[in-house]
Amino acid sequence: MPDLGRGRRSGRCGTAPSATPHSLDPLRFPSARGRPSAGEQSIEENEVYLPNDELWLYEIESGLWTMHQMEGELPTSMSGSCGACINGKLYIFGGFDDKGYSNREGQIFWGWHNDVHAFDTNTQTWFQPAIRGGVPPQPRAAHTCAVLGNKGYVFGGRVLQTRMNDLHCLNLDTWIWSGRINISGEKPKDRSWHTLTPIADDKLFLFGGLSSDNVPLSDGWIHSITTNGWQQLTHLPKSRPRLWHTACLGTEGEVMIFGGSKDDLHFLDTGHCSDLLIFQTQPYSLLRLCLDCIGKNASLLGNQIYCLPSKMLPQVLKKITFWAAANHRKEKEAETEGKEQVNIT
Repeated sequence: MPDLGRGRRSGRCGTAPSATPHSLDPLRFPSARGRPSAGEQSIEENEVYLPNDELWLYEIESGLWTMHQMEGELPTSMSGSCGACINGKLYIFGGFDDKGYSNREGQIFWGWHNDVHAFDTNTQTWFQPAIRGGVPPQPRAAHTCAVLGNKGYVFGGRVLQTRMNDLHCLNLDTWIWSGRINISGEKPKDRSWHTLTPIADDKLFLFGGLSSDNVPLSDGWIHSITTNGWQQLTHLPKSRPRLWHTACLGTEGEVMIFGGSKDDLHFLDTGHCSDLLIFQTQPYSLLRLCLDCIGKNASLLGNQIYCLPSKMLPQVLKKITFWAAANHRKEKEAETEGKEQVNIT
């Protein structure tokens, strides 16, 4: 159940606590995943569903989006769907369309829930595992969850008129709940409509959401399963809050934040976001750093680039394309800002 009530841009911002370097790197998205067909955006204050026969993919190396036309029995144009990529297949479930909320499987029973359902991709059937013990989370909506190994973690969400910041864990082998996990030290404030992304075997990345006082959030946190503590990232862009967005992990530990809204959807919605925020959660490999350096300085290197091993050239050329596009965007943004300043004066 959703929380009650109701492009494209890049930037470089942010470092994290000294224990783990983080930054916000320009425009990247894993080419193995894309924006599911359909979705919703605001056009001239009207909510419009995006085409359900399009699938968009973003390639990390070149920084380019490509649109793939879908065929076959297409999903209904919806917003608020959830999806998962398993063994090369993208599974999409539920969402909101012109007829209301749907699970595309049968009748919906409204209410706040804390039950668990699973889909077997081999038999193509749903089942409800028998919970064998522990204290489950309170029934809630607009929470987020993530899987690390054989455990599923649930954080926050809305419980009636209150938003939560509790963390729970379900053992997927024994089907036993942990109860509310006692956290040592500082922890994120209560929220809903946020995301929780696995970034390592023992770490989860939390971003954004809507607070209990209806403030859109732009804070980022990393939870360590090993130390059982949260660590807040610093120097994040305060002007880019996100809620109702999506997030996924890239090939080198980047977390991509795309879409969603920057407003409190209960009272205001000035348009859905189309920019892409990228958080670097671990140091890049030496190869990645070298490729970026070449891409940024292609004009200085000139013909020396073609002295590189031939098997590296495709990667290098993609990086050159990426950084040329990034520089072009910056120039256009600076030009637009300059014109706006002239108009003001």
